[in-house]
Amino acid sequence: MMRIALLTDGIYPHVIGGMQKHSFYLAKYFAQNKINVDLYHPITNTENAFLKEFSSEESKYIHPIFVKFPKSVYFPGHYIYESYKYSKNIFEKYIQRKPVDFIYAQGFCGWEMIKQKKGGIDSISPIGINFHGLNMFQKAFDLRTRLNNVLFKPAVKFNLLYTDYTFSLGGKLSSLIYKVANKRSNIIEIPVGVDLSWLTEENKLKNNKPLSFVFVGRYDKVKGIDILNNAIKNLVSDKKLFEVNLIGPFPSNLQLKYNNVRYYGEIKDIHELKELLTKNDVLISSSYSEGMPTVIIEAMACGLAVIATDVGAVSELIDEKNGILISPGKTKALEDAILKFSGFTSEKIIMMKKQSIKKVKQHYLWSEIIRKTIVEIEKIVANKKNDYYH
Repeated sequence: MMRIALLTDGIYPHVIGGMQKHSFYLAKYFAQNKINVDLYHPITNTENAFLKEFSSEESKYIHPIFVKFPKSVYFPGHYIYESYKYSKNIFEKYIQRKPVDFIYAQGFCGWEMIKQKKGGIDSISPIGINFHGLNMFQKAFDLRTRLNNVLFKPAVKFNLLYTDYTFSLGGKLSSLIYKVANKRSNIIEIPVGVDLSWLTEENKLKNNKPLSFVFVGRYDKVKGIDILNNAIKNLVSDKKLFEVNLIGPFPSNLQLKYNNVRYYGEIKDIHELKELLTKNDVLISSSYSEGMPTVIIEAMACGLAVIATDVGAVSELIDEKNGILISPGKTKALEDAILKFSGFTSEKIIMMKKQSIKKVKQHYLWSEIIRKTIVEIEKIVANKKNDYYH
């Protein structure tokens, strides 16, 4: 029976984020396929409280290993320093346990293992890392982000250069990984996805009048909040008819005060989020940089068309059949896309919504994603055994 070490810096719903949600579903679906998972995480819950998010059958295969995430005083690059120390803490726990067949490391979590392997310790199992968006190598639109990227790039490049394998979400990200690490043979392209429960029945689709747009995310420059706010202001002043719902932790003093704009705060409950998404027509993703945002796939599964910036692997999800891709950082481009949707016939929008659902069914359900992941890992494990016997 295969055993995998899954190294995370947090797991959904204890920690909110795309990488953390991805870790949750990896653990869940590995377990459903009767693969033992040594799940390294910094969550301080008891084991029983931690495992309650999984079914009793899944819990038989998931073995939580608590690792302390160190906190330091603030200084430029403090998160990188903390992440490296955390990877060292993971390594110390790892070497005390029985060997695994494969190590799946999210972000910086495998840093120390990669360093130890590079230093000559070849008893460490094959390592595959997933940096998801690689935002630090994507275009930055302000000075603070550029400076932040300068700090992150050397650390990420070291991990990409010396890992055994790199998981890519596809699209522009694979080219970016190749550009940084200069090797293609170890890149494994597998997207993120959603659980079957997210899918909406096509016969229940309908449109709002006026159209209802929705944004899901945190109040952060990288999410293109400035672009979204400017577009809303300009269109409202022109008396255009539309509604915008914003889901996420938006400070009250930074919220727009318009009758057609509504804020819902952060929603952690999946069922509540799905119910709210299905009441909208079009998701807006205005980010300056991204990987493959889970929220876009969730919205597509709920039967929404999408307006999204053409960054990361987003173009794998969106085309003219189910949405509009726009250039990042362009307020006018977002305004034009909103107006274009407002001018579409009801029949056209329904067709785009159906296409979103169809695309998720074909490519982005976790049952298929985990199958691909297991196939790739089994190949790696088989090659490792062949090398050992030869």
